[in-house]
Amino acid sequence: MTKKMNVESFNLDHTKVKAPYIRLAGIKKGKYGDEIYKYDVRFCQPNQEHMEMAALHSLEHLIAENIRYYTDQVVDFSPMGCQTGFYLTMINHTNYDEILEIVEKTLEDVLKAEQVPASNETQCGWAASHSLEGAKEQARKMLAHKDEWHQIFAE
Repeated sequence: MTKKMNVESFNLDHTKVKAPYIRLAGIKKGKYGDEIYKYDVRFCQPNQEHMEMAALHSLEHLIAENIRYYTDQVVDFSPMGCQTGFYLTMINHTNYDEILEIVEKTLEDVLKAEQVPASNETQCGWAASHSLEGAKEQARKMLAHKDEWHQIFAE
């Protein structure tokens, strides 16, 4: 029996999931009633594939900027160190189906983008590491499987 870890994703059996998917990874309740929802937005199959860093970095910038046009409840959109996906953190947003729609619309925005927002030395800590085409390729791959995003585990 494996010891339960403090980090939710460390307790997830990564050999049982089937990417791409969007999974509610946890809910935290604040003492004043707010709720924080953390979603695992997985683009790549763990331990079998990963996003190249420049594509992941650009995708992060594009999604983090554009997703906020669809909701004001985004707290953060941040990459996973394993380069297989992102965490989307929302406040007081309980509608999973709406999350799927918001992510879909945002990925469609990625495909229309002509540049990566804030990809300069003033606004970014590693401005040389970007790939708009790589980000678009990842968005296309994710969108091609949008009907499967709700299926987290392999059958």
